[in-house]
Amino acid sequence: MTESEIISHIPNLDLAHQRFILNNPKAVELHDEAREKLIAAIEENNMAPFYQIVTDELKIPLDKQLLAKYQEANKEELQKLDERLEDAEQNLGETEISDALLAKAHFYAKIGDKENALTAYRVALDKTPGLGSRIDIIFSFVRIGFFFNDNDLISRNIERAKSLIEEGGDWDRRNRLKVYEGIYRLSIRDFKTAANLFLDTLSTFMSTELMSYKEFVKYAVLAGAISLKRVDLKKKVIDAPEVLEVLHEIPHLESYINSLYNCQYAKFFQALADVERTHLFTSRYIFPHQRYYVREMRIIAYAQLLESYRSLTMESMAQSFGVSEEFIDNDVSKFIAAGRLNCVIDKVNGIVETNRPDAKNAQYQQTIKQGDILLNRIQKLSRVINV
Repeated sequence: MTESEIISHIPNLDLAHQRFILNNPKAVELHDEAREKLIAAIEENNMAPFYQIVTDELKIPLDKQLLAKYQEANKEELQKLDERLEDAEQNLGETEISDALLAKAHFYAKIGDKENALTAYRVALDKTPGLGSRIDIIFSFVRIGFFFNDNDLISRNIERAKSLIEEGGDWDRRNRLKVYEGIYRLSIRDFKTAANLFLDTLSTFMSTELMSYKEFVKYAVLAGAISLKRVDLKKKVIDAPEVLEVLHEIPHLESYINSLYNCQYAKFFQALADVERTHLFTSRYIFPHQRYYVREMRIIAYAQLLESYRSLTMESMAQSFGVSEEFIDNDVSKFIAAGRLNCVIDKVNGIVETNRPDAKNAQYQQTIKQGDILLNRIQKLSRVINV
């Protein structure tokens, strides 16, 4: 493995995932494995700053002797890095100085020392001449943001990366940026933008420093399901060769996306519950939005069924989704009241009647409304002029 490949995985975002799992009461069955992986990584890399963060956050007793051991190892490594930098400044050139500064910044990021890492990367950025290398440092800022869930750090540096790439960034870095921004968009509930960015890079994905390709496909499918129209979902996701290649390896996802498209609603509801438990509860990017995601997917399924009928009985609708009539009544009523479904429930006859909005009528009503506003403004203006 080359030095650049090692650097690209710093900080190790898998540790941020394990930390999230340990803080997540919805993933209790994964806590033991996450704790084991986290402790092993801290021990292997002498992550003194991260060890302090984790023990404080998880209310785990801090082993002072162990912390002292990590800190001593960090001190020794930093001394070596300072000596390397000093030698570069005295005896070598600009490139070697930049490499030495980056090595120090990478080390701080690797052990989970956020503030020192950011400071060191800023120094390295000032001393690094090449455009491509500067963009790579900006990506490091974004990864630190992902590691510490710092959305402000992420968004600012994504914009900086865009500006630098517009100055002449290469094809690889342009594609890499799409994945970085896609994850950020996913984390702030902008599923539509995230889906477009992910789907644009399905065939060119190389950002393994962020996640595996399988995980990337998972997010592309989840974001696409909630944001794409049915025709686009089929064309861009379900039939995409890159998705088909790994979809069967991701638990419940194949059943989830195919049952929605094929109108197998009872199967879809079961798959949605499985996806929620297996993927939404365990994703630090989607977990804050899991209730929203599940609600929106239910609305999509209900709307898709109702589009095919002028009316249908509550009984047949409940059978279609594999739930009770009472559940359908309560659930659909909520969405009707919120203006999310174009239908009404006739409880006397146990029927759901659709009332699709007429596009022409809506335009007519909008024109009348705008005309009334314009007339009111003209009247007010005429009164002012007459005065």
